[in-house]
Amino acid sequence: MAVYLQDKQLVKQLLSGDSRAFDQFFDENFARLYRFALVRLSDDPDAAREVAQITLTRAIRKLHTYRAEAALFTWLCAICRNETSDWLAKQGRYREHIVLTEDIPEVQAAVDSLQAPEQMSPERHYRRVEVLRLIQVALDKLPARYGDVLEWKYIEGHSVKDISARLDMGTEATQSLLARAKRAFAEVYSSLTEGLDPNESELVKS
Repeated sequence: MAVYLQDKQLVKQLLSGDSRAFDQFFDENFARLYRFALVRLSDDPDAAREVAQITLTRAIRKLHTYRAEAALFTWLCAICRNETSDWLAKQGRYREHIVLTEDIPEVQAAVDSLQAPEQMSPERHYRRVEVLRLIQVALDKLPARYGDVLEWKYIEGHSVKDISARLDMGTEATQSLLARAKRAFAEVYSSLTEGLDPNESELVKS
């Protein structure tokens, strides 16, 4: 079985905390991972950049598992493949959450902007990506219980009665919890968009 000695040595240096080794690791692999992810993410540069960064972060945490039985970049690609799948699954999950915004006008306007024609300017494409990212961040910031009830109701399609039974609480209390969760989502999203300049706001709402 082949052993990739140079890669093994680099990993050894990384594990010892060698800062120059970290620079080499990122310089040699980020651009390659970006291109690897880009073709798997429908040529979405923002997504590819994010997945490449996540891959390198995950890899650093798992360096102790690298056995040099494959090239280091091959090992990174395996991680990147998994991160790409997770990212795509996450996008699908959050797109399902769009129904949450049906009675929140400012968020609905942003979601409507995602339904853009196939032909658009690079700037508008970037804004669409940013809108979706902000929705994702808002959902991630919700308390766990809020996230649970929203997912059960709007993604898994459970009735309020089902959710009440799962939580062992009355239907009125469950409806109140759902209402608070939706308000919390709206508040977090609004706080995230406060910094948008007028031009960005128009792009989001158009």
